[in-house]
Amino acid sequence: MDSAFFFTYFLQFVISGITIGSIYAMVAVGFNIIYNVTEIINFAQGEFVMLGGLIMVIFYNKLDLPILIAFLMTVIVVAMIGLLIDQIVIKSIKQPTVLTLIIGTIATSILLKGAAMFIWGKNPYDLPAFSGREAINFFGAVIQPQALWVIGILVVVVGLLSFFFEKSIIGKAMRACSDNQDAALLVGISVKRMILLSFALSAAIGAVAGVIVTPIALMEYDRGAMLAVKGFAALILGGLGSFPGAVIGGLLLGLIEALVAGYISSGYKDAFALAVLLILLFVRPHGILGNPTVAKFKKF
Repeated sequence: MDSAFFFTYFLQFVISGITIGSIYAMVAVGFNIIYNVTEIINFAQGEFVMLGGLIMVIFYNKLDLPILIAFLMTVIVVAMIGLLIDQIVIKSIKQPTVLTLIIGTIATSILLKGAAMFIWGKNPYDLPAFSGREAINFFGAVIQPQALWVIGILVVVVGLLSFFFEKSIIGKAMRACSDNQDAALLVGISVKRMILLSFALSAAIGAVAGVIVTPIALMEYDRGAMLAVKGFAALILGGLGSFPGAVIGGLLLGLIEALVAGYISSGYKDAFALAVLLILLFVRPHGILGNPTVAKFKKF
């Protein structure tokens, strides 16, 4: 095997890893938004991704709406589902604790999965790629145009969130709630509204991830659970509570999986990724960029 072939082979795996890692990163960012306001892990985050892909199928494939309108309507519908989860599940739990709230999100995940199976069935669904499927040659490696959309949208999402949390009044109010909810109440911030907004925002980000990944990997009713596991692993790998850590953790997890699948076997990719996570937690329990005290809402 000559050096040029080895480089092309390696580059192909890196491109694949960055693409899927970008999806993991978006799921991890969604986890972080809710965690930083409520200190709970929303294990229904993966279902938001699943719903994003499947609802987009209805708007675009079934109703023949223009792709941009279908995209925006999908994000709005899934964001509304996030609002309903906060109002129906989170708010209805009496004497809530972190543990009971997390259990509530797990129950929600199961219910959403069952509802999706009832509505869409068990078959996988596809969406057309945003810019067609004609591959791009990059130093001998093949890049699907949709992969560029995935990476580009991740950059846009991170940039918009950075602006939102650092510059907007609402974003600053959410950061205040994450630091001290009692103090936020004293200065007139509605903590309940900020929690409501965090669920809507994380659901919207999940929907975006679902729409952009479906043309690459298809989407089906049970895909959300594994995406939630991978997103949570990326979150812990990068550092719980850290937005840049979530992005780095997602990309690193995707790269590990792609390289292991390419050089060893696809059957071992999940095991190797989780093994790296466990090793890192032994060495650095708070993750790559996480703070030992789990500081909240650090700058992007």
